[in-house]
Amino acid sequence: MSYKKHFQILLFLFSLISVSNIVDSKEIAITFDDSPRHASGYFDGPTRSKKLISALKNHNVQQVAFFSVSEKLNAEGIARLNRYAEAGHIIANHTHSHPNINKLTLEDYTKNLLIADNKLKSFNKFEKLFRFPYLREGNTLRKRDGMRKVLKEHGYKNAYITLNNYDWYIEVLFQKAIKEKHDISFEKMSKFYVDTLMKSIEYYDQMAVNHLGRSPKHVLLLHEMDISALFIGDLIDELRRRDWKIISPLEAYQDEIANFQIEETLKFNPGRIGEIARTKGQRKGLWHQSLNEEYLDQAFKRQVLD
Repeated sequence: MSYKKHFQILLFLFSLISVSNIVDSKEIAITFDDSPRHASGYFDGPTRSKKLISALKNHNVQQVAFFSVSEKLNAEGIARLNRYAEAGHIIANHTHSHPNINKLTLEDYTKNLLIADNKLKSFNKFEKLFRFPYLREGNTLRKRDGMRKVLKEHGYKNAYITLNNYDWYIEVLFQKAIKEKHDISFEKMSKFYVDTLMKSIEYYDQMAVNHLGRSPKHVLLLHEMDISALFIGDLIDELRRRDWKIISPLEAYQDEIANFQIEETLKFNPGRIGEIARTKGQRKGLWHQSLNEEYLDQAFKRQVLD
């Protein structure tokens, strides 16, 4: 075999390995919405935040993001966000009162964002990342394009998500079961939480591979809740067992999909991977089956309560 032929074969094999590594690379950033979220169930606010910080530290997660609703900044809420920031985590903007953009004018929604900006910018570790409540970015062209302009003018990045779920409804089921004094097995509860989230994570990752040809730097949507504090460590363990690498949200938003903007106006947004899939012609399955309250009701009863 000639040297040239040998070199061509080596180059081809190297390209296959490189492509395989790109497709197989699985990176994920963790984000929590609605902080400081109401805490009147299993934990109070200070206990929740301390346990969540401890779980992240003990599992060697250096940085997550807390998308914060400034209307909730009473004395305890301020102390909670300061605690997250002091632990090295990002504080970011989730509006002042968590409104639905589909129900407000562009002007009122903009005011709501800027009130939150003014109240949150003094926190250590504040970053100009904006997460749309309910993931809704405007049901009219004027609202959608208007918000894109507002974010740019005020130096904000759209803090999209790629991995969607209904963890908030799992919290509802958990708190209801606690209130009704069910004898809950925390081992079963953890397994239900982790299994449900992993199914949605791998579903959206496969959707991304199908439409992008690779696994992007993912952004996981979670909420600042009691079940997050209780079971985030178990979720992180399972992610790593399946070869996922935990990265900072700031790193995740360096992925080229951060530059993607859908041309269509959507009343309901499936997340960045769903948007990309839709532009590629996919119309069904943009939301994983677990993003359904009836599905979760039945699964919770079967897997946790029975």
